[in-house]
Order: sequence, then C-alpha cells, then structure tokens
Amino acid sequence: MDIVIEGTSDKPIYQQLYEQISAQIIKGELEGDYSLPSIRTAAKELRVSIITVKKAWETLENQGFIYTVAGKGCFVSHLKKSQVLAMRDELTDQEMSKHIQYYKALGLSQEEVIDLIKKHY
Repeated sequence: MDIVIEGTSDKPIYQQLYEQISAQIIKGELEGDYSLPSIRTAAKELRVSIITVKKAWETLENQGFIYTVAGKGCFVSHLKKSQVLAMRDELTDQEMSKHIQYYKALGLSQEEVIDLIKKHY
C-alpha cells in the first residue's frame, strides 16, 4: 500500500487516504483479503491523527471497499470485476460532476473542457 499525504491539498487527509486506497483497490494493486495496517499503525506511519485514519477506514468500509473482522483488523473486500467497474464509474461520476459545475461557473464551453482534459491527460 502506497500512500502520499499532500499537506498543501485542499482535500481533507481522510479523503486523500480514501481516494488513494480505493484507487489502488480498483486498479487491482490491493487484492481481496489484503490486510490493511491497523488504524494506530497507519496513523503513526503517516504522521496523522488516529481519528483521521479511522474516518478513512470507515468510509472505505461504508463504500464496500474493505471489511472488518473483530480482533483481527480491516481487509480488502473480494470484489467481482463488475463491482469494481461500478465503483470506479460512481467515483468518477461524482468527481466529474463537481469539476464540471466549476468549469461551467467559469464560463467554459464543453469543447474547452474537453480540450483541457486532453491537454492534461
């Protein structure tokens, strides 16, 4: 598991954790039954609050990316390809909607937004 916390990001740290871990699961980098570090261990290694990691782990679990076994820890869920694709599409749709609204507010046309996406992709 590879996590990079960006202290200068506008995104809360728990959101950064959630996005990076969920992306690694979606890409198949973290497979079913992979054991996530304990909340305390992750907090210590990442130098963040236990509460922050707990919130990220809870969000991952609520979204179906991980599951918890009492007394043993948190593990990556076994997901079918169709589930992974549905999760990826949902996450992408949520993020795109936020950004598209902002671009519209700036007065950008659909063509301009597409050109920007092509430029940065």
